[in-house]
Amino acid sequence: MGRAFVVGLAVLAALTGCTVQTPDGEGKRRSPVHIELPSDAPKPDRTPAGGGDAPGAAPTPDDKPAAPAPARVLWSRGDTGRDVRELQARLRQVAWLFEGPTGTYGEQTERAVSGFQGKRGLPRTGKTDAVTWQRLVRMTREPGRWDLYLMGGQRADPPDARCRTGRVLCIDKTSRTLRWMIGGRTVSTMAVRFGSQGTPTREGVFSVYWKSRDHVSTLYDSPMPYAMFFSGGQAVHFSADFAARGYAGGSHGCVNVRDEAAIAELYAQVRNGDKVVVSW
Repeated sequence: MGRAFVVGLAVLAALTGCTVQTPDGEGKRRSPVHIELPSDAPKPDRTPAGGGDAPGAAPTPDDKPAAPAPARVLWSRGDTGRDVRELQARLRQVAWLFEGPTGTYGEQTERAVSGFQGKRGLPRTGKTDAVTWQRLVRMTREPGRWDLYLMGGQRADPPDARCRTGRVLCIDKTSRTLRWMIGGRTVSTMAVRFGSQGTPTREGVFSVYWKSRDHVSTLYDSPMPYAMFFSGGQAVHFSADFAARGYAGGSHGCVNVRDEAAIAELYAQVRNGDKVVVSW
């Protein structure tokens, strides 16, 4: 009967997941039956390497979602170039900027960008980042060449061959520039504006026949400071309208200069009889 009881106990142990223990290392017998009961406590060997939380563990108070990376800045104060001109031209289209384009990212441009950003719920940094730029592009059209150079600053094209000798006011309608040249060398260059379609500036080779420092047009009753006449009533002269509006306006046939300091210096150097070349 004792043998049958031991056999029965072994069967019971096998069915309930128990293990029969052998003597320990010191020869002492341990309990012949060891029953492992389930436990809710985590086992040390289940902790992930590195001491991290187990899968599914509740986040601790220090766990915070990562902040989104700031948009990449494309241009900011102090930058220069053609891209800055386009930015300024587009800001003019949406009435956030009223000067330039100058091609230089200055205080006025920074203020315009900040205002544009704030109106659309973007961070008011004054810096043109990718998000700000994309929003502005969607609201505006591609600027043309004279939108980019509305107030001048464009490069002059190579001079006409007829300007290579002598003292010449070399005027190019394509690049809208005037070169003052002596002996084939360019002394100074400035942006100029021409007559409108109804009153075009004449093309050809002329010469300065009269200078008038404080001239006023008798035909249009408008000031023509530093006038240098070369063909009838057409002259090279300073234009306050060109200085204020740029290429948004036009003349009655004269060659307008917007930089008063530059034309004052030019006026002092040009003589009656100097050649004038107006070409495309």
